[in-house]
Amino acid sequence: MAGRIPRDFIDDLIARSDIVDIVDSRVKLKKGKNYQACCPFHNEKSPSFTVSQDKQFYHCFGCGAHGNVISFLIEYDRLEFPEAVEELARFHGVDVPREKGSAPPVSAEKRQQREDDYALMEKVAQFFAHQLKNHPDAARPIDYLKQRGLSGEVVKRFGVGFAPPEWDGALAAFGRSPELQQQLLDLKIITQNDKGRRFDFFRDRIMFPIRDRRGRVIGFGGRVINADDGPKYLNSPETRIFHKGHELYGLYQARQAHRALARVLIVEGYMDVVALAQFGIDYAVASLGTSTTPEHIQLLLRSTSQVVCCYDGDRAGRDAAWRALENALPYLKDGVELKFLFLPDGEDPDTLVRQIGKEAFEQKIDAESIPVSRFLFENLLGRHHVGSEEGKAALIAEAQALIDQVSGDNQRQLLEERLFKLTGQDSYRLDLQRDMAKANSATNKIQAPAKQKPAGKSQLTPVRIMLRLLLEQPELAAQCAEVQPQLLDVNLVPGLELLGEVHSYCAEHSQKNSAQVLEHFRSHRDFAVLNKLLSSDAFSVHDAIGELFAQSRQQVYRDSFAKLVERQLHSRMEELLARSRLGKLSDEEKQELKVLLSAQS
Repeated sequence: MAGRIPRDFIDDLIARSDIVDIVDSRVKLKKGKNYQACCPFHNEKSPSFTVSQDKQFYHCFGCGAHGNVISFLIEYDRLEFPEAVEELARFHGVDVPREKGSAPPVSAEKRQQREDDYALMEKVAQFFAHQLKNHPDAARPIDYLKQRGLSGEVVKRFGVGFAPPEWDGALAAFGRSPELQQQLLDLKIITQNDKGRRFDFFRDRIMFPIRDRRGRVIGFGGRVINADDGPKYLNSPETRIFHKGHELYGLYQARQAHRALARVLIVEGYMDVVALAQFGIDYAVASLGTSTTPEHIQLLLRSTSQVVCCYDGDRAGRDAAWRALENALPYLKDGVELKFLFLPDGEDPDTLVRQIGKEAFEQKIDAESIPVSRFLFENLLGRHHVGSEEGKAALIAEAQALIDQVSGDNQRQLLEERLFKLTGQDSYRLDLQRDMAKANSATNKIQAPAKQKPAGKSQLTPVRIMLRLLLEQPELAAQCAEVQPQLLDVNLVPGLELLGEVHSYCAEHSQKNSAQVLEHFRSHRDFAVLNKLLSSDAFSVHDAIGELFAQSRQQVYRDSFAKLVERQLHSRMEELLARSRLGKLSDEEKQELKVLLSAQS
């Protein structure tokens, strides 16, 4: 992969962008004090979605969606962060630079080649869709699709087409020059025999365009119409834009159908995905002629918190499920679920959903899906004879090696509890973990701040006020040069370390606006805190901080810092007093305590 996108480039890209232009190109805005529209992220009748041109920020008072121009592209276009940056760069007609990484950045020539490849693949997909309607033999594939119960609407949604039976259908349509023929050959739209003769790779098949997460056609899957006409499925081989272990058929359409995917169902075939969508189960995806890979799991868990793997109930299906489990274990963090659904012999999702319908099929998913813990131990028990001590030892050894890969602490502990309960072995290791967890919990309770009260002025701590002021007016850090929160003890109050980082950044970059400051901290562990803090009544000058802003913002910033300094001095005094009772103060500390006590009197 190329290196990271430089932060300076992202800042410059945000600075040259007008969020109103980007949002308005996708959601029609009406101008008022701020720009408004009905929110694109939830259903509503009256506008609550507001875009501020001054702050370069959007906020919905209905559902709470908010962010800058990059956040909008991520949410609206359903892109990941690098893709959103690339989309914004494309809007401005500039290339995205990359820092030096494990591989050199892609050259301009290669980027252009890739764009040409995507454009050609889209044209080929349109060609196949056209053939389904207009080829002299179109009645045959259309009848086949109707027999499978597919409507014209779902065929159009997935871009299903028809590769004509002629040897040179796509070749004649797109191979008008040696250069174009070579591109078709590279993308495996055509192939070449030992004698150098070139002809179509896909012939007389129902065609399923494979789209990446951005909706670009990267390959095809072709299904035979007659069972005796060759392999059931023929997939595009690997090309410079298609890597089957990294892509899932139907994921693009599922993400377009759902802003937030509550669940994703992994099935085995293209027709399964399309047939399920026909019945309203529009969250199914299929691997592309390969087993479920680690890359597939990572891709899915970035889109949903529950993955259900649907396989045949035979030996091959269970072996495929086991490979999926092994690949998924390192990515099973707390809060995500992996389940397995095994279908009756002779059934697949396509045939089953047509028999029982959407409601019964989803009830089957809910009632019969096996959680990862159950499938793991059922599989292990089938391979190890736990009637002997040796068999138990072998099972424990294999199970523990698998459990140790699980990234979620709670999930890992629950699996260990299940293992010890299953084998009846000494749970010394588990007891030790419990003791450590209890000790950590007790420590955290001592150190944790008091539970926050309901929203109101009681929550407006000096740290929150200063952070909100900095996000609203970044130049405050430079205007109040004597304020140095980064010099305070970060353990004094929650959020002080974050305040110091934001203050330092704003002091060094006083020309940045709110959107740029927020973008700088996107990868920060407390980004969500900053995002929420800025988005609260984001466009009102006299907002939640209310009467405080009747004063000079600089004065409020200085006064809040003074309160933190006072708190640190008081904390230091209490520490010295406690140590003095034990007679452990040095002469310098005694003098320091004397000064602090005098200041308090």
